[in-house]
Amino acid sequence: MTGKGEFAEFLPAYLAEVDELLAAAQKELLAVEAAVRKGQAQPRAVRELFRALHTLKGLSSMVDVEPVVSLSHWMEASLRLADQAGGRLPESSVEPLVEGLRAIELRVRQLGAGKAASPAPASLLERLEALGPQVRDAAPERARPMALDAEAAFAARLTPSEREQLEGGLAGGQRALRLDFVPSAERAAKGLNINTVRERVAKLADIVKVLPLSGAAAGGASLAFALLLITRAEDAVLLDAVGGPPATVRSLAARAPAEPAAPDAGGLPGSAAAPDEALDEPEARRGRGLLRVEVSRLDEAMEWLAALVVNRSRLTRAVAALTQAGAPTRELTAILQENGRQLRDLRSAILRLRMVRVGDVLEPLPLLVRGLRRATGKAVRLELDVGDAELDKAVADRLLPALVHLVRNAVDHALESPEERQAAGKPPEGVVRLGCHARANGQLELTLRDDGRGVDPGAVARAASTAVPDSPDALLDLLCRPGLSTREEASRTSGRGMGMDIVRRIVVEQLGGELRMDTRKGAGTTFSVCVPLTVTLMDAIVFECAGRRYAVSVATVEELIDVTGVVRPAGADGVGLVERRGAAVPLVPLARLLDAPAPARGADAGPGAKALIVRQRGEPVAFAVDRLVGQQEIVLRPLEDPLVRVPGVAGATDLGDGQPTLVLDLGALGAARSGRRMRAPRAGERVS
Repeated sequence: MTGKGEFAEFLPAYLAEVDELLAAAQKELLAVEAAVRKGQAQPRAVRELFRALHTLKGLSSMVDVEPVVSLSHWMEASLRLADQAGGRLPESSVEPLVEGLRAIELRVRQLGAGKAASPAPASLLERLEALGPQVRDAAPERARPMALDAEAAFAARLTPSEREQLEGGLAGGQRALRLDFVPSAERAAKGLNINTVRERVAKLADIVKVLPLSGAAAGGASLAFALLLITRAEDAVLLDAVGGPPATVRSLAARAPAEPAAPDAGGLPGSAAAPDEALDEPEARRGRGLLRVEVSRLDEAMEWLAALVVNRSRLTRAVAALTQAGAPTRELTAILQENGRQLRDLRSAILRLRMVRVGDVLEPLPLLVRGLRRATGKAVRLELDVGDAELDKAVADRLLPALVHLVRNAVDHALESPEERQAAGKPPEGVVRLGCHARANGQLELTLRDDGRGVDPGAVARAASTAVPDSPDALLDLLCRPGLSTREEASRTSGRGMGMDIVRRIVVEQLGGELRMDTRKGAGTTFSVCVPLTVTLMDAIVFECAGRRYAVSVATVEELIDVTGVVRPAGADGVGLVERRGAAVPLVPLARLLDAPAPARGADAGPGAKALIVRQRGEPVAFAVDRLVGQQEIVLRPLEDPLVRVPGVAGATDLGDGQPTLVLDLGALGAARSGRRMRAPRAGERVS
């Protein structure tokens, strides 16, 4: 490694680049492993894995991180041979490659912690070096190639692995096609360019190669792109993906065996042959339009925005005071309204910068499941269905550890062994599905399902030395009890009784979200996690209760109602019932939960009383308040000090008057207080 001073200058950029390369390499290696288990080739994944390691080796060599250079060199060497063999790897080579990536990741973490990268293990280097002969020996004998239309396939521009990929697709019953896309100003206005076209076509086909074509093209254009594909999709579907005519589709399968023809002169009528350098799409285009920004800089921008929001609240109060005093504030009010719109636009822009794709956040999970599959000896498949959902970077960083614990529990506790599953009439391979979708109220809901044995309430009750829970909510409360585990001895994967406790603490306490569970014996378990998309700036409802002002996130409130049709007055526990569109909903006086003096007439506080309806463990609950003040954009400041952290209090904010105002999580507050009432007090414990 170079000198510390010299290396420190490049360390942040190096670590950021290597993190992305490692994430991409792990993803492609998992795709290669899945293909190896099916006895199939995966040329594209092998090639992308090779490129990631080749770039990683080059970066590490520039900054003289020799252990990473050595590890990536031998991995790259074997993948080059696999690429030349049509994307085929022997099954025995996957595990050494996984260990090699883990070894590289460990040394990158050492560098990030300010330590020197430890030398690469000699035994691992020997195993990686031995992969080359293994890959070469395992390469299948080349069968007689399928006939390709040499002219349409740009025979002179295809590498052996690309040609084999096209031939393999034909041999496997798919179609090898050439799809020509002709860009234009009209298509660009609709968002159709070569990058978006590649994304749309990639959902329908395997893209083997993209070739730019210069010269006169259909529709009067001077540039076109030829996409060489393997697919089962219909021509009409492919044409629709690229915007329709003048795009064309033609088959690459030759009608009769033929000798390789001369290179294509451009592929489109009247086109001239482009130089070799112009035919290959430059690698640099992959990063065009992207800018890497440190999260700390985004946090700084968010802090300045938060200060502007608070100042706007102060200005609003000052203008209201001037108006009440009779001062002419019409123009000032108009300026204030315009400022409010501009702040909202600025807020949306900064939040979009902080958003990350949920799919990118969940990238470590497939590798986690692979390790659990080996550690537990269970056959399990992870299915991710997250679409294009996004959430704030700060939320994502906190949420991932909770999802890791849920997935680990699903594999280790919920899923049966292959023998048990077959005896129960199930497929030997268990399935864990993780899906998510964004709600209209600014929250993200994630659902984790498994098809395992389900949670046994009796076993959980015996481990907790308590009565058998009579509802899913009560069962979840037991599972989340600190230190509780149904395992008698801790293993490498579980048994310490911390997993579900950590999940609830992250989801409910730190993120102000909701955690629910549904389980059926022999059919599986479903965990539902609902969290806000962002936890810094939010729209809130401000209200008064027992002489104080509070705020609650708009996203958590289902409805605001007038407390008029009380079905049953408050009983000894302070809970009454109120009618809501023909259904009775529990009505809880919020003042009672806050240990403040309750209104004289209990839950029915008289004319003008209001209630906020929120979901508490999936059921609607109405919380009675004295007066609604209005809706306002607020800056949430979490209560980090454990001495002042209280269940049901998400944090504090400044409404512009310089006084701290508590931001409540009504669902968590009601659940915490109901739990305290249900639990018998211990000796010497004060119960409010």
